[in-house]
Amino acid sequence: MRRDRTLVRASDVGLYAFCARAWWLARVQEADHDNPARLAHGTAVHSAHGAQVRRIGQARRAALVLIGAGVLLLIAFLALSFLGQ
Repeated sequence: MRRDRTLVRASDVGLYAFCARAWWLARVQEADHDNPARLAHGTAVHSAHGAQVRRIGQARRAALVLIGAGVLLLIAFLALSFLGQ
């Protein structure tokens, strides 16, 4: 199964920048990796890291929403305090 050669992925650019020969062997010659277990481990580690980055992004957005809600409540409290006098 040959991949679409017109599509350039960021991972291809990174692999090429790291080692042009490795990119050529994998993408042009379709050579098997010499250590598939290490490749599978690296893929799993990258996947786990991506999931962690997504969770951190979600937590950051939730924190910003809570901070915004707190600021709005503080403004409302101060406004009611000054208007109630």
